[in-house]
Amino acid sequence: MEFPQTFYAATREYNTYEKHVNAPYIRRSFPLGKVQSAEIIVSALGFYELYLNGQHITKGLLAPYISNPDDIVYFDRYDVTDLLTQGENAVGLILGNGMQNCHGGRVWDFDIARFRGVPRFAFRLQGVLENGESFTLEADETFRTAPSPILFDDLRSGVYYDARLQLDGWCRPGFDDSGWASVYRAETPRGEYRLCEADPIVVTGEIAPVEIREATLCETYNNRENMRLDTQFKWDFRGKRGILFDFGVNTAGILRLKIRGKKGQQIFIQMCEFVNSKGEPSYQNINFYPDGYSQADLYICKGDGEEIFEPPFTYHGCRYAMVFGLEPEQILPQTLTLLAANSDLRRRGGFTCSDETMNKLGEMARRSDLANFYYFPTDCPHREKNGWTGDAACSAEHMLLTLTPEKSYREWLRSICKAQADSGALPGIVPTGGWGFDWGNGPAWDNVLTELCWQIWRMRGDLAPAKECSEHILRYLSYIDGRRRADGLVAVGLGDWLQPSRDAGSPTAPLYLTDSVITMYIAQKSADLFRAMGMPLQAQFAEALYSSLRTAIRKSCIDFATMTVRSRCQTAQAICIYYGVFDEGEKAEASRVLVQLVREADGHIDCGMIGLRVLFHVLSDCGQGDLAYRMITRRDFPSYGAFLEQGLTSMPESFLPPERWDAPDSLNHHFFGDIVSWFIQRVAGIRVNPDCVCPNHIDITPDFLTALSCAKADYEAPAGKVCVAWEKDGGEISLHIDVPEKVYGEIRLPAGYVFLDVERPYGALHHTAVTALRSGDFRITKKN
Repeated sequence: MEFPQTFYAATREYNTYEKHVNAPYIRRSFPLGKVQSAEIIVSALGFYELYLNGQHITKGLLAPYISNPDDIVYFDRYDVTDLLTQGENAVGLILGNGMQNCHGGRVWDFDIARFRGVPRFAFRLQGVLENGESFTLEADETFRTAPSPILFDDLRSGVYYDARLQLDGWCRPGFDDSGWASVYRAETPRGEYRLCEADPIVVTGEIAPVEIREATLCETYNNRENMRLDTQFKWDFRGKRGILFDFGVNTAGILRLKIRGKKGQQIFIQMCEFVNSKGEPSYQNINFYPDGYSQADLYICKGDGEEIFEPPFTYHGCRYAMVFGLEPEQILPQTLTLLAANSDLRRRGGFTCSDETMNKLGEMARRSDLANFYYFPTDCPHREKNGWTGDAACSAEHMLLTLTPEKSYREWLRSICKAQADSGALPGIVPTGGWGFDWGNGPAWDNVLTELCWQIWRMRGDLAPAKECSEHILRYLSYIDGRRRADGLVAVGLGDWLQPSRDAGSPTAPLYLTDSVITMYIAQKSADLFRAMGMPLQAQFAEALYSSLRTAIRKSCIDFATMTVRSRCQTAQAICIYYGVFDEGEKAEASRVLVQLVREADGHIDCGMIGLRVLFHVLSDCGQGDLAYRMITRRDFPSYGAFLEQGLTSMPESFLPPERWDAPDSLNHHFFGDIVSWFIQRVAGIRVNPDCVCPNHIDITPDFLTALSCAKADYEAPAGKVCVAWEKDGGEISLHIDVPEKVYGEIRLPAGYVFLDVERPYGALHHTAVTALRSGDFRITKKN
């Protein structure tokens, strides 16, 4: 595709916290004959809002994408045939800072990124008239510009908007722009030009407040020293009374303000995740920004009837909005609405059961998955909004089970490959301006490159992402092979992050163990992918690395007399079982050790993100599904059930004891959401492509947990929808299965259960009853 090559800008000076620069209006009027077909190709560094003849036509929020423009420059394409008229037409744009001027990303060095500069755009309108004549309008110095009402905008911080500066009709034909300045030709970006293929970010629902009350904004806000700046706007709302809007759930999006205000009336909106034990809304856990610019919007009223404000070029993660500046008659339910937004992902699968704790945890995980998907998985929708790679690696399987992220994953993988250093090293966040190589990465984070490719191939049968990434996967394997120690192990970067009751970076499982096991897993997956792509030499290299690492781990890290992994902790034991460090004949004893470690922790979770990704699956594999269930649903710390006691509505970043609830970390993360995968695959029993042969190979292996009376799940395989439901009725269990014709596999019951209505089921290991997969109703009982 041919893209417009030249970029234009409106201002020479870019926006900062210390000195604000208005986002620019840009417009151009032009005559046309009767149009047969037409399209617009547009890009902006960072964001744009696009209007044609007064109609807002932007594909969604934060267009075109969030990327490092030194790596990739994204374009969007619009069919505008039906929007053009014979005679005069007008195109309009507003430019936001986005990643091009990411002053809110100072903590991660985005403020000193090589690409930092003023927002700019490229534009082309092209088409064919009904007389067969072609026409083209491409951006040049005849496009005109003036300051817009957007005084300040930042992806992370928020938007300040002065409605008194609005110019009615600015993007319509006939508007007089003779007093406007010309745009100027800007520096050409260095990145590859691409059409954005990621799912757009769209508003998915409107959430009304469930409570409105007066409250005092918590005084505590200890922001980082490098964010204590002499900002242009200075606020003093902490410790002050305002109006609290509670939306009932912690999610992400933008807030719509609807108000009849006085001219010049200032409405300041501070977003918060939690209310402390004093009843005070607080944003102290979002402390990476100058005060007044941490998840905050400002609206200055025009004073001309009803006004509606929806901030562009930003989004917020919140449950609460603390509002200052409202008059008593303006405090209405319709004054503020939370517009939930995320990438336009479709539901693919889900789970419900008779246990409301499990159901609520599933809802929380889904909410966090969506709130943290803005073109790619982010770590949190408020404090950072970064594409942390380790978080995405942990969540890939359960997101592909329940949502449709593969198109957006593929687009993000292109940025991951571009971000890779010549050495083969990968950064901990993508996009990045160079941050994340010295800290914040390591094999458990670097795993994202192969994990996304492998899971998309395994679950959807699509090798295209792996083919695009194959060179980079090989480069990474070579790099990490060169980082091995003399004993053959790897110890690079971060480990089992956020183990309960320990400092985030000081887990019980030693780094050399978790890194070496994850690197072994990366090599194994890489070998699978290389073989599937017909790359035998690369597969041999990956297999040799896998084998060498496994040998080194077994030599240095396992006490074979007791089948215990040295360091003797839940994470170490679980990952060595799950990822195949133990031989098949050793796993039974190793699993008994794991169960003992859980019992020594009084049945509590005692591992971080690396261990939690696999722990419950390993327990189910050794017949301890009931134990896994109790660990998840119990209500005391540390457990998932304790999140409900804490009053949370999304998955948090960490497990905190009650004495820490007034000083939490992020309360909306997605990397602990693998319990949803356990619900679907282990409890309902929909096991997708267990042998990595075909994504339409699905085994049904339910676990009839003692505490549950029923469970059901569904999953849309490439060949169609798979549904499973089981229900206990006295001494029998009814199992209903509905599968499409092209899905094949087995139905395998837990040990000790038998079919009552299947003639001659065949047996398997451990005396389990097995029959061929088919749709139908099955009666099951437990043998005496």
